[in-house]
Parts: sequence; C-alpha cells; structure tokens
Amino acid sequence: MFDTIVATATANGVGAISIVRVSGKDALKLSLKLLKVNNLRPREAKFAKIYSVNGELIDEGIILYFKAPNSFTGEDIVEFQTHGGFSVSNLVIENLLNLGARIAQPGEFSKRAFLNSKMSLSKAETIQALINSRSTDSHKILSRQLEGELGKFIDELRGELVKTLAYVETCIDYADEDLPSDILSSINSMLDKNIQKLSDIVEVSSQRKGLVEGFKVAIIGKPNVGKSSILNALLKKDRAIISDEAGTTRDTIEESLLIGTHLVRIIDTAGIRDGKSNVENLGIKHSLRVANEADIIIAVFDSSRVEDKEDEKILEILKNLDKKVIKVINKSDLDRKLSSNITGIEISTKSSLKPLLDELKKYLDSQNYDGIMLITTRQINATKNALESLKRAKFQLEESVLELFAYEINLAIAEISSISRPFERSEILDEMFSNFCLGK
Repeated sequence: MFDTIVATATANGVGAISIVRVSGKDALKLSLKLLKVNNLRPREAKFAKIYSVNGELIDEGIILYFKAPNSFTGEDIVEFQTHGGFSVSNLVIENLLNLGARIAQPGEFSKRAFLNSKMSLSKAETIQALINSRSTDSHKILSRQLEGELGKFIDELRGELVKTLAYVETCIDYADEDLPSDILSSINSMLDKNIQKLSDIVEVSSQRKGLVEGFKVAIIGKPNVGKSSILNALLKKDRAIISDEAGTTRDTIEESLLIGTHLVRIIDTAGIRDGKSNVENLGIKHSLRVANEADIIIAVFDSSRVEDKEDEKILEILKNLDKKVIKVINKSDLDRKLSSNITGIEISTKSSLKPLLDELKKYLDSQNYDGIMLITTRQINATKNALESLKRAKFQLEESVLELFAYEINLAIAEISSISRPFERSEILDEMFSNFCLGK
C-alpha cells in the first residue's frame, strides 16, 4: 500500500491515445521528473513534453494530477495521456520504474480504492462486469448498479440485521433493565421481513443472471437430428462438424451470439443415446450435465424419422428439467414420419431459423428486469448463506435460545457485509446505546 504503482489504463495496441496511470505517495514527485516542470495543479489538464531520465524526448501529451484523497484510489494519481501505440506508453512506464515505481498487480488500482473507502466491493465487481459487458441487457443492469442501488439495498439490510442483533444482545446482557415489553415480537417481525427480502433477491438473481453473464442455451437430442446444423445456422458459419455418421459430436461446443439485445451462450451437445464407446458415453454424460446447468433447452427431433426409444429418452429427460424448454421439429422440408404426438416449432436449417429465433427472443425479452439484482455468483452465494443463517436464527428464537440466535445473526451480517464492506463490531454498540437507555 505504500509503493507507487504504474500501469496502462487503456487497452494495449495501436490507437489514438494511450493512458499511463501512476498512483501512490510519490506519484507526483516521480512524474515531475519526466516533465521538467515545477508542479501540477490538481484537476487541471496540462499540455507538456515528456522526457526520459536521460533527458531525451519521449512524447508530448496531456497530464492530469488528482491530489489525494480526491482521486480514484484515494491516493495521489498522475495520468499521462500520450499518443497511442506500444512504444510511447512502454517508455513512460520504463522510466517511471527506473525512478522507483513498480508495475501494478492486476486490479490493484481498484483494490486500493476499496481499501481507501473510495468504493465498495459490490461497486468494484460492477465496474469489472461493465468492462466485460457484451449486451445491452447487462449494460442497463450494471449502469444502475453503478448508481448504488445494490449498495443501498445491502446497507439497509445490514442496518436492520445490526438492529436485530442489538435488540437480542440487549436482552441477553441487560435482562435486569427496563426493556420494551414487545422487543421479542419486534425481533421476530424484523427477522421475517429480512428472510423474505433475501429470498426474493436470491430467486430473481438466480433466474435472471443470464441478463449479465449471457443466457446459457443447450441444444440436446439424439444423434443425427441436426443439432450441429442448427448451431452452424444460428452462428452463420460452420462451427461444428456435420456428418451422417451418428455420434460425430463427442464433446460440447460453445459459442456466443446476440439475439436482439440479449447475449446468448449456445452449446451444441453430444447426441444422447446408449453410447458405442467410452469416449461417446463421457460426451453424453457431459451433455446431460450441461442440460441441467442451462437456462434454456432446445430439444431437437427429426421430422423425417419415426420416433424411437432414444426420442422417448429425450422426452423423459425434459420432464425432469425445471427450466424453459423449446421443442424443435427439424428437417421440416422432408416428408414427416415423426408422430404428431411430438409437437414443437417446425424448422429447416436449409431455409430459415426465424421461428426458433422469434421464440428465443420472445422468452429472452420476458426476462428483462428493472429491479435490484446480485450480479456475480459470489454475491448470490453470500446471500444464500445469509438466508440460511437467518432461517436457523428464527428456529433458535422460537426455542428462546438467544445466544445461538445472536450467533446466527452475526454469521448473516458477515455474509451480507462481504458483498459491500466489512462488518465492524462497533456498529452493534452504536445501535444498542442509541436505542436504549441502559446502565442508569
């Protein structure tokens, strides 16, 4: 934390400009040695020539100085906005290293911003997700998170849990004092409300995490029904090998594409049947696992073939999947031999996939959400853990085991706090003494 760090803040490659960022207690001092100026005014852009430590001209550009604590990291920051390309920014960094700076570790600027209370963990994760965002859906959700919606939700919930813990610890530690007669009822009421809040946000975040990460769509079916042909047609390129030989696809093939405003991760799987080799059987097991993990299933049937036990196996698998299933009757350009009992969207990869794309888009549009969401698996898991702790706490409260109740609430607070900022024990004392007249 006491080192001065340096790194490029723009992507490597040829471009109009390149930004080199320096942060730390010596950021200004080291930067001035390359600029041959006496000082920089905070938040004032200065056009200057940039020299090496040997006095050779490197480039000229815009220099910005952000004085601590009013900067991204909370430390002194200097930004060199130079001409783009590889050589200029590398020379600036090389000379700053010679003067005593060091290369920043991945994410270290954001880490310092968190440690200096310039951003919460949830905001740091939002920024990273926004950088990697590839769809309009994810951008909308993440931009709302940047405004602090999730942070406000977490802070309010955390405050209520702290208040709940303060109430019960008051009951434990100050049992002989004059306390409100309905305190246990208030504790139970707050507990029920927070259990519902956590249940709601876990459910909606788990169901709609595809809005941020991309919806996972698995194409399943028996061999030779046209799964790989559908993948290739969706991608508009030959990504998967197509053959009349059954069992050509032995492993999953995953590609991403946009359907409307939605990012979709589409996966072609091995044909599901009784495999003829150990390798094929491994592929089939993997296909079943992918189907269970997917958000949407495209189940493909061959219109030109009479259904058999393998089709029946696919139908049986679909019954046990609690997710969106789109049945597709492929090869509709051929004479139909498939029973009319198996229904679905009729397509032909030789003509158009429009009916399938329309159905996918209709479902994906229905998943749009304007509320608060958890945006990473880490956040969802932490909230699930907090929810389980609250459920156990409710049981302990009903059994009047207040010490174990307090233990579970502490666990819940720690899990919730891991999403935003660490929990400090002093918060409990503040809440206790602000709400009760104790020790009189």
